[in-house]
Amino acid sequence: MSSRTCPDWPDLMELAPELQFKHYAVAELQLPADALMRIPDVPLSDVAICADVEHNVFYAGHTDERVAVALRSSHWFEVRDWIRAGRPGQAY
Repeated sequence: MSSRTCPDWPDLMELAPELQFKHYAVAELQLPADALMRIPDVPLSDVAICADVEHNVFYAGHTDERVAVALRSSHWFEVRDWIRAGRPGQAY
């Protein structure tokens, strides 16, 4: 487990064991431009996102609310929405 690992990982593992959530500064990630355009006044190096970057899934409980709202308008999913949608992009 790394220092970036979400402290809620036991709960997240129960929800979606195939995902690995880590904490990042938004500036570290290459988030979609359409989402970033919705938060022009947010200092991206100062706000956090908790996400499984490989699957484009974030955890709203540990993601800046402004970023979460912006991501919902992109191809990213909040973990509960990802589960309800049938785990898009997941190979079975």
